[in-house]
Amino acid sequence: MPYDSNLDESVFSKSSENESGKLTVSVFSYNKGVKKLQISRELADGEGGFKFAKLGRMTKDEAAAVLPIIQEALGKMD
Repeated sequence: MPYDSNLDESVFSKSSENESGKLTVSVFSYNKGVKKLQISRELADGEGGFKFAKLGRMTKDEAAAVLPIIQEALGKMD
């Protein structure tokens, strides 16, 4: 069965921004299935917008900024 975006429900989403971009913590449920946490990174471009980038490693400041958001997201996963 191929992926169907209509079946992908966003339960929670919150971002933390800094000068280089933003990290977004989200919770999704596909086809009413198990809720799963996703962390994504977007880098700021020269025009004031954002461009998707591989999450990779996080600095201590980035991890500290998303940790409370992750805790909040965990509460939405019950």
